[in-house]
Amino acid sequence: MNTRPHKQSMSELKLRRLTEHNMRLKEDLDRPRVKVSEASASLIRYCKTTKDYLVPSVWGPVDKREDPYAPHGGGCECAIM
Repeated sequence: MNTRPHKQSMSELKLRRLTEHNMRLKEDLDRPRVKVSEASASLIRYCKTTKDYLVPSVWGPVDKREDPYAPHGGGCECAIM
């Protein structure tokens, strides 16, 4: 007689999992979307208007004094105590 409630609870568990999964899929479907062409155009526009030292193809070579990513001067910057 104990098998019947167990099978019911398993089916209820499966139903609850499917319902939760269905809710997550609905939330994902309701998320706002952007077309790839719009996202690409926005990224290109950003790269052209925002100076980025990591995009030298757009901005040309960067002077070492202006480049925050360039290695620092040739001297050793270590301190001995």
